[in-house]
Formats: sequence, C-alpha cells, structure tokens
Amino acid sequence: MAYDLEEQEQLASIKAWWSKYGNLLTWVLIIALAAYAAWTGWNTYLNKQSQQASQLYDEQLHAVEAKDNAKVLRAATDMQDKFSGTAYAQMSALVAAKAAFEANDVDNAKKQLQWVIDHGRDAEYKAIASIRLAGLLLDAKAYDEGLKLLAGDFPAQFAGAVADRKGDILVAQDKRDDARAAYQLALDKTDQRSPGRQLIQLKLDAIGGAPAKAAA
Repeated sequence: MAYDLEEQEQLASIKAWWSKYGNLLTWVLIIALAAYAAWTGWNTYLNKQSQQASQLYDEQLHAVEAKDNAKVLRAATDMQDKFSGTAYAQMSALVAAKAAFEANDVDNAKKQLQWVIDHGRDAEYKAIASIRLAGLLLDAKAYDEGLKLLAGDFPAQFAGAVADRKGDILVAQDKRDDARAAYQLALDKTDQRSPGRQLIQLKLDAIGGAPAKAAA
C-alpha cells in the first residue's frame, strides 16, 4: 500500500510538472526537430549543388582543352548563374578569364576577373583575380586603376605578388623610386625558394635597384 501511495505521488508530481512545462517542452522539441530537418536539407542541397558545379567545371576544362572559348565562357556564365555560392564559380571564372586572354578577348577576361573580385567568397581567389586584372589594366595603360585595385587588403601569402605588380605599374609611370621600393618589398615578401625571385631581382636591377635583402 505504501508503494502504491508513493507511486501515486510520483505520478501526481509528473502530471503537475507536465502541466506546467509540457507545452514549452513540446515546442522546444518541435523547434529542435525542425532546425535539424532544415540543417539536413540545407546540407543535402549544398552537396547536390557542389556535385552539379563539379560536373559543369569538368565540362569547362574539357572545353579549354578543345580551345572552344565560347563554350568556356558559357560554362562560366552558367556557373555564376546557378552555383555562385560554390568555390567552383570562382575557379571557373579564373579559368574563363585565362582562356579569354589567350584568345585575345581582353574584355571578357576583365569581366570574369571582375566577377571574382565582386562576388568571390574566398580571399585567395579574389587576390589572384585582382593581381591578374591589374596586369590587364597595366597593358591598357590604366595605371591609376591598377594601383587602386592593388591598394586593398590581401592575404599575407600574396604580399610579394602584389608588390611586384605595383612595381610593374610604377615603372610604366616612370616612378622609379617608388618602383624600386615596391620591387624590394616584393623580394622581401617572396620565399627564397620561389623561382619568381630571380625575375623580380632582374627588374629591380634594371632600374638601378640595390642588391636584394634577405627575405623576411
């Protein structure tokens, strides 16, 4: 009898607790389950997007090998329209820019590089696009635009390449003192083992620069 009484008290306590907190607990569970379902669905969507983008990127690379530049550009446009949130979109735009440049289609090369700068999500890809676009602006004698493009923040590993490109533009402007400083900085920020150091040193020497300092 004592056991039955104790059990009844426990049941009464549980009922009282449920009466007070049951609705809240139910809503918490519903929200948690909905959040989990949304998270699972979103990841499934992202995986599907990534797979489709990967297939389109492979098609683009085949078009590059075939030198079908129109198809290369179409693939880049499709990638940007449908899969702009994936890394493949940035990679695809860089591939399209290179193919366009090699086909003497400078306008489309610039367009693709600018897309990466404006819409890219990874600082590394944006840095690559900025350096390459600055080179095209140098060729077009748009020196101020090129320097402005290189004035932003870049990942540390691109410091040497950015300074080198600045040096090229400054030489074209006949600003030799500034160019020497830029090339020296490029040497300081470029790894000693990098094959690009020799070219930077040659450019520095060509404008009467001092011997290269040890890399930082």
